[in-house]
Amino acid sequence: MSSLTTQVRWARLTPLQRAALVVAAAVQLGLAVAAWTDLARRDPGEIRGSRTKWAAVIAVNFIGPIAYFRRARRSPAETRVEIGQVSRSPHSA
Repeated sequence: MSSLTTQVRWARLTPLQRAALVVAAAVQLGLAVAAWTDLARRDPGEIRGSRTKWAAVIAVNFIGPIAYFRRARRSPAETRVEIGQVSRSPHSA
């Protein structure tokens, strides 16, 4: 059996390896839940792309939620420009 197909059993992990695995899983799950919650609550105009696409991307390990938070969400200024609500400053000419 090659090393790529060898399964590691929970019982064979050291306590430190088990703790690291549990922490990594908790962080991954926490990021995903936070991203899906934000996606569900955010107005569609504040998201780049479709909700369906981002919901699927979020499911991809650590990369998905981080990509959502970095790329999908529009800033408040971008949202105002997108929907034409930019107000001119009284000081601008």
